[in-house]
Amino acid sequence: MTGRVDPVLDAFSAVPREGFLPPGERGFARFDEPLPISHGQTNSQPRTVADMLHLLDVTPGDTVLDVGSGSGWTTALLAHLTGPEGSVVGVELEPDLVEFGRRNLAATGQAWSRIEQAEPGVLGWPREAAYDRILVSAEAEAMPSELVAQLAAPGRMVLPVAGLMTLVERSATGKTRLSEHGWYRFVPLRPS
Repeated sequence: MTGRVDPVLDAFSAVPREGFLPPGERGFARFDEPLPISHGQTNSQPRTVADMLHLLDVTPGDTVLDVGSGSGWTTALLAHLTGPEGSVVGVELEPDLVEFGRRNLAATGQAWSRIEQAEPGVLGWPREAAYDRILVSAEAEAMPSELVAQLAAPGRMVLPVAGLMTLVERSATGKTRLSEHGWYRFVPLRPS
């Protein structure tokens, strides 16, 4: 019996973190800690990203929303997981980070993924909902109904809520179940 390849670890190998960091931070890419990318934002700790991606359980062909795309690393990892038969849209508030993330993402050659500037007062990217998977890399004070509304049935969303990593699972019938998966720290989730 052969061992199953972990698709998340495969994505980490295919999409090195170094390419998504400012030049002065690239030497720290292998450190398991968040690294600054500008505007008070960070490139998340790799172990945290891996935990979130395992919970999200992206499969080839999924449509995915990446809220708080930052440097573009999570968008690129998600694109690797969906493959070219899927699609990924990242959304970011800070215009400088939108451009930085777009350049970094373009270098991966994954044309089925992109980063958009967040719209004023809007969480997520509702114009293309519903999404099979939603990843949120910022902490909500309470479950954001705007993002739950963008989740497909069936679908999965992973986000930190009041410090707890939360998995939202929506069944094919639309029933929603929440589960908590440990304490994490993130920048606050905010509409633009």
